[in-house]
Amino acid sequence: MITPHVIPYQGSKRKLADSILQYVDGVDIHTLYEPFAGSAAITLAAASQNLAKEYVLNDKFAPIMDLWELIINTPELASDRYESLWNCQIPLDDSVELLSHSYQHYMDVRKEFNQDLDPIKFLYLVARCVKNAIRFNSNGEFNQGPDKRRKGTAPKKMRTNILGASTVLKGKSRVYSQDFRDITAKATSNDLIYMDPPWQGTSTKKDTRYAFVLQIDELISEMEELNNRNVPYILSFDGVCGDRSYGKDLPDSLNLKKVMLDAGRSSQAILLGREDKTFESLYLSPALVQKIEPSLLIAV
Repeated sequence: MITPHVIPYQGSKRKLADSILQYVDGVDIHTLYEPFAGSAAITLAAASQNLAKEYVLNDKFAPIMDLWELIINTPELASDRYESLWNCQIPLDDSVELLSHSYQHYMDVRKEFNQDLDPIKFLYLVARCVKNAIRFNSNGEFNQGPDKRRKGTAPKKMRTNILGASTVLKGKSRVYSQDFRDITAKATSNDLIYMDPPWQGTSTKKDTRYAFVLQIDELISEMEELNNRNVPYILSFDGVCGDRSYGKDLPDSLNLKKVMLDAGRSSQAILLGREDKTFESLYLSPALVQKIEPSLLIAV
């Protein structure tokens, strides 16, 4: 089955999903937890391949989890509302200039979302904003501008992806908006946690990619706890782009197996005509390494 792709978030792990999930090939997973779900790329890829019996999605940013609730349980309603909002950016009167009308519509939706946190408005903003790159200001308000070259994901394509996501997740998924530690506390040695927390180096700028910033000490402490409980987990955390590194190495005491995934040329490198490649780090927990076929680890 083709993996549905609903939320076109720039930081999504959609393109790396197969490379990440190769490390659980043959591993029996009862519940897959994604405590920093966002676009839920790994959950969607895993569910499309029936890799787990159940799926738990969580994100501290409540509107995105309200969106997932709608996508999973009322996909037709979510699709209809998105289509209606998308169509409003096209003027009914031919005398109205398309670009100015479309721009103003986006800005109006953005203002409304920052007041009412409507999840479908959030989906429209993400699909239409510059490079699908989410940005929040210091007050936690969505402040990315519209991409003037396009109108965002077309309703027909969005409907197909929403219905596809609902098909693979409805009836076997649970949605939360809590602190990540409240979610990982539920996991056992029969489960798998995939964590893609706010990246170091991208969370402390004036306009961040994330509504909430994660303290690294909290993450390290929770991984120590998971190791003590023998819970398998995978962590996407830092990386390298050209000659620039993002993030500090995690403590050796965690006994993590680190592998590097080729994420291709960065969007910035493409714009500048450079050949810089991005490599993202993937950390495998001791409990997971014990379950992996030895042949999968030879290459890493």
